[in-house]
Amino acid sequence: MVNDMVQVTRKDEREANENLIRRFNRRVLQSGVLAKAKTSMRFAKPISKTERRKKAIVRRQRKADKMAKIRLGIR
Repeated sequence: MVNDMVQVTRKDEREANENLIRRFNRRVLQSGVLAKAKTSMRFAKPISKTERRKKAIVRRQRKADKMAKIRLGIR
């Protein structure tokens, strides 16, 4: 079992609060706890690899069409 808690040292007497918050945020991001929490918030049904690829192709094509229209000045 992996310890998911973020270890942060205590505030020094001469350290600014902004530095403490910045240090804490950096540790949280590096630990990956926040990313795990966000992914667990939304559950996606497992889909096949081919279906995922097809959806990605459609997304890329739609984005390319949209960018082409923007370049031509068409909305």
